[in-house]
Amino acid sequence: MEFLDLITNALVSGVALGSIYALLALGLSITFGVLHIPNVAHPALMIAGAYAVVFANARGLDPIVAALLLTVPFYALGIVFYEFYARAFEKRGRGNTLQSLTLFFGISLVIEIALVVAFGTDLRSVEVPYVGRSLEFGIVLLPYRFLVPALLAPVVIFALWLYMTRTYSGLALRAVAHDDRALSISGVNPVSIKRHAFGIATALAVLAGAALVITGPVDPFAGRVQIGRVFAIVVLAGLGSIPGTLVAAILIGVAEALVTAFFSPSWAPGVAFAILLGTLAIRPSGLFGAR
Repeated sequence: MEFLDLITNALVSGVALGSIYALLALGLSITFGVLHIPNVAHPALMIAGAYAVVFANARGLDPIVAALLLTVPFYALGIVFYEFYARAFEKRGRGNTLQSLTLFFGISLVIEIALVVAFGTDLRSVEVPYVGRSLEFGIVLLPYRFLVPALLAPVVIFALWLYMTRTYSGLALRAVAHDDRALSISGVNPVSIKRHAFGIATALAVLAGAALVITGPVDPFAGRVQIGRVFAIVVLAGLGSIPGTLVAAILIGVAEALVTAFFSPSWAPGVAFAILLGTLAIRPSGLFGAR
């Protein structure tokens, strides 16, 4: 009976954890999966979003409400970042993956240093009524600090999927990943579409930051823990697959929860890398990517 309780709770918590991971990887699914820009600064932007949510929460706002309001300034920040990237590389026709990695790695370091200077290195958290409480359903015990952001993720993913499949600008965003020259011939400016996409991805980072800080305290360097995990999710899903991001994240979340329950929590961070290596060896295009 104890074994059944253990595995049931591991599976439920793994699904919830995976749902949160999907929200963390969603912005990267756009920048890396759709635009093919290796934005390694995305986790640092999530932590910047988490700190912005903490600041707003200290003034009485609920973390999720604060994150929704902050999507507007973060969208503008994403446009600024993309414009800098485009002027430095794409418009000059000399960009490559290594240069892009160097640029965004530098942005990541700048964000971390700015957070340390502004807030110090102490852990920061939010105060909400549901943190510290849990949902009990039979043998299942799930803390609300995981349940609330886990429920937010499918809503955001579904809204993004509708936008990318049912609107003109969403379809243009998907098309620019395949052939931006053909898109420009049809009368659409690929640069403006990419700028818009990068803005959306950065706006999603603040929602991910809110989810992260609800689950537990963060410090300026917390994004480093997530870099490998979010890239593994995007690759496992298949580059640019929005629904696939949720499926891949849940697979990794359940795998981590089972490893934590039956082996050791210290092994859990290696699960994403093991799944990533296996995916690259067996199906490099990912679960939902084109062959």
